[in-house]
Amino acid sequence: MQQEKLSNSLLYLMAITAGLVVANIYYCQPLLSLIANGFNVSEIEVSNVPLFAQIGYATGLLFMIPLGDKYATKKIITIDFFLIIVSLLAAATATTLMVFVVSSFFIGFSSSIPQLLVPMAAHLSDKTKRGRAIGVVMSGLLIGILGSRFISGFLGEYLGWQFVFFAAAFMMLILLITISFKLPNIKPDYKSNYLKLMQSIFVIFKSDTNVRLSALRGALGFAGLSAFWATLVFLLEESFNYGSAATGSFGALGIVGALTANIIGKRNTDNNKNKLITIATIILVISWCVFLVSATSIIGLVIGVLLIDMGFQSLHITNQSCIFSNNLEAKNRINTIYMVSFFIGGSLGTFLGAIAWSYFKWYGVSIVGLSFSLMILMVHLISLKRKVLL
Repeated sequence: MQQEKLSNSLLYLMAITAGLVVANIYYCQPLLSLIANGFNVSEIEVSNVPLFAQIGYATGLLFMIPLGDKYATKKIITIDFFLIIVSLLAAATATTLMVFVVSSFFIGFSSSIPQLLVPMAAHLSDKTKRGRAIGVVMSGLLIGILGSRFISGFLGEYLGWQFVFFAAAFMMLILLITISFKLPNIKPDYKSNYLKLMQSIFVIFKSDTNVRLSALRGALGFAGLSAFWATLVFLLEESFNYGSAATGSFGALGIVGALTANIIGKRNTDNNKNKLITIATIILVISWCVFLVSATSIIGLVIGVLLIDMGFQSLHITNQSCIFSNNLEAKNRINTIYMVSFFIGGSLGTFLGAIAWSYFKWYGVSIVGLSFSLMILMVHLISLKRKVLL
């Protein structure tokens, strides 16, 4: 495989690209009430929008990302950009909820670009700087996730939800032009066919304990986070009479937690990963305890958002440092295992969060999220007891 140098300008371009692309999946979340009103459907029906966006993302990760170990990453990214633009325009012009849900699936499917950029950054960087490179790209990605909610909530409130998706399509066009000139053309050495490439994913999963543990922790962590963000808009509307702009403001608060990613990336070493995972998981548990008693407290929700994003980002970055510590020739397949598990967990969390809200409101959502965090802690403590080293 060709080895290129990772300059700071390229690294930050990758971070910006990751953030703006992944934002496409999350623009819908603060807009759910507006979308429901626009299509005259219920809250539970419109909850299918973020659910199918995440299912689409997981599907794209499974079938598209492994291609990065066989074909030039730049070519795959270019194709993905064309698909994103078409999908966003379809969502913006949708006349029924069904069309919008299908468009959301393909927005998710084609927005897998960040998960090609993260392993690319790991590959291009020196081993001693790999944690920092991953942290920078992930900071961009996570700020994109959180900032997307603020931007879409504000724009949707005043300009309509359709405007958000038209603007996103235009932004993707600008990125496509920029990336076509700036991104290096890295050609991998893998020579076997696509079927064998996909089969090798299962071999890696079966043989690598660290990948399995990281994937499980990531899935459970993102399940809890997704349950929170998929239902927050309903809590703010019902308990505080706030609109989508307020929900987006909570996303902006989470950026403080997302900035943790860069710090964690710098501090990640082979000797302290277990400690970082323990601390991150405890923070997640505390955040859900705060949410549990904050159904009528804005201050409590603010504190909870800061904690949940800080804990989740710390866990996520440490997981990725674990899986990219070896076998970089299979980096995209390893990332596929991790991220498919990650977004299957997110889809499950979105689904269970919506069900919990329908029957038990915010208390039910908090119990769901707390349960996921406690499961992470249990899995981690069992692995430590069995001396599974990271």
